[in-house]
Amino acid sequence: MSATRSANRRDFLKKCLTSAAVLGASGRMGLLAPAEQQQQLQATALAKPRVVVAHDAMLRGAGATVDSHRMLTLLDRAMQALFDRDNPLEPWKKLVRPGEMVGVKVNALGGRGLSSNVQLVEAICERLQEAGIKASDIVVWDRDSEELERVGFRVVTGGNRVQCFGTDRVDYEQELVTHGSVGSRLSRILTERCNVLINVPVLKDHDGAGVTMALKNMYGVIHNPNKYHPNGCNPYIADLNMLPEIRTKMRLTICDATTACFEGGPGYKPEYSWKNNGLIVSQDPVALDYTGWQIIERKRTEKGLKTLEGDKRAPHYIATAADALHRLGTNDPKRIAVVEV
Repeated sequence: MSATRSANRRDFLKKCLTSAAVLGASGRMGLLAPAEQQQQLQATALAKPRVVVAHDAMLRGAGATVDSHRMLTLLDRAMQALFDRDNPLEPWKKLVRPGEMVGVKVNALGGRGLSSNVQLVEAICERLQEAGIKASDIVVWDRDSEELERVGFRVVTGGNRVQCFGTDRVDYEQELVTHGSVGSRLSRILTERCNVLINVPVLKDHDGAGVTMALKNMYGVIHNPNKYHPNGCNPYIADLNMLPEIRTKMRLTICDATTACFEGGPGYKPEYSWKNNGLIVSQDPVALDYTGWQIIERKRTEKGLKTLEGDKRAPHYIATAADALHRLGTNDPKRIAVVEV
């Protein structure tokens, strides 16, 4: 076993042990001496969220289309690394339970060139079903059904199949939900069709927010996203992700980095995109967004562009999402365990 692999396993075991301490803390903390309590809290604070960055240089073979078999293999490798499991189904069985309804929230805004990849979503749905989720209890969705069809998804409503449609088919809730600066009506797909939310954004630049990945993809679940673009979408993105229907249902983000964008986003501009042939996977959306931001910055440097800070559009909302008022995850690189596979 390599030193890197051993270090990754040690990090994972430390995380498991500290997580177990948290789960048992309410029942045992009162039994511990003050010094032991402090040690336990310090151990909890050391737990690092894991972000897996997975690549396959041959994901497209010799052509332009993603190979479905290689995509499934890449997804398996990423999930096995995230959960430190040898069997490709074990991560999914840990993530979901039979009887739950799973929403796979994609992003179709960028058009066919820069949207959640159909082959990736098919691989996710395949593994969910093998983990015991009924096909009809899975819904692939975004804002608009026509946008989904334009990027290659097939709209399906009814029957014993994976469902796929936009909020335009079911509308938004009538009542506003609020947190901080945000007051919005949520998609009825989220409120009525999902116990579990799997977020499938795209790795890309954004002309206002700087970058758009896990956290900003939730703009696609509300009726009034245009209202929340001033000031680089800060603090709106962080406040939106605090809404209970989003925060309590979000279990995983699988960021599609097969084709990524380093400038001119969020729409597809071929001259500012590259075939990255990868995925970024995490259960911490803030850590994932921070990691993806650094990937985009490296590509900008490679292309001779200013940093996003130099371009006056650094994604400050990521730090807001990690602050003491939100605690949606961590943006501290020293506390993020990045695993490359």
